[in-house]
Amino acid sequence: MTGQRSTRSSGYRERNSTADRALDILLLFDDSRLVLSGQEVADRLGVARSTAYRYLQSLASSGFIEEQRPAGYRLGPRVFELARLARKGVGLSEIARPVMRGLTEAVGETALLTRRTGATVVCLEREETDHPVRLSYERGHVLPVNAGAAALVLLAWAPEREVTEVIEQSGLPRFTGATVTDADVLRERLAEIRAAGVAVTRGELDAEVLGVAAPIRGEHGDVVAAVSIAALSHRVPEERVPEVADAVRAAAAAITERLAVLAS
Repeated sequence: MTGQRSTRSSGYRERNSTADRALDILLLFDDSRLVLSGQEVADRLGVARSTAYRYLQSLASSGFIEEQRPAGYRLGPRVFELARLARKGVGLSEIARPVMRGLTEAVGETALLTRRTGATVVCLEREETDHPVRLSYERGHVLPVNAGAAALVLLAWAPEREVTEVIEQSGLPRFTGATVTDADVLRERLAEIRAAGVAVTRGELDAEVLGVAAPIRGEHGDVVAAVSIAALSHRVPEERVPEVADAVRAAAAAITERLAVLAS
């Protein structure tokens, strides 16, 4: 029909466009092929060597590859810059959730990811088990920092000046009969948590709930978040607490390591 564009020509671009071929070339690089010659690229793409060379020159001019004489071409600085930006765009939750799922499967209890903002703690993520527990911590919930294992871990590594400010701002509210509401007792508790590297609480925020938390550290070694498990106390007897604490510490270390890799 006159004036009607064909389906093929009206598409955004054909698969054999220069952009597609450039992507195909970049995807040829892997651990076993760190350097590619022009002939290898031509053979892999099924094009003439002159055509492959034109694609390679286009990528080289943009910094995506660079020529390494006499062997051929390797990935260029623009690729590394994009990789850095991609890592920077990955959030804490995205990094932590796979580790949290592993923790939940290993321990059989609910896992939480929390972060401190001033005198409050925010629940960022929650991974459930087949027997979910009713908790004050839900995604997006904000709570004071003096109750619960995760909150105490986040406060334990804060500078003393910030701890004083938090105590003055929050007033140390009571949630259960086990909640720490005395400033001196709280400071002693925080010192014990720092020494142990983990916090264990029973019924301090939610009655009948055990919490075990460990700190997640950022690229400079400062505590940026906490990972924890929450379970009904009767499900985790005292003799099982060390095992759970080890699993939580390992999860915190794994998330910390992933953050360090992204920051490098």
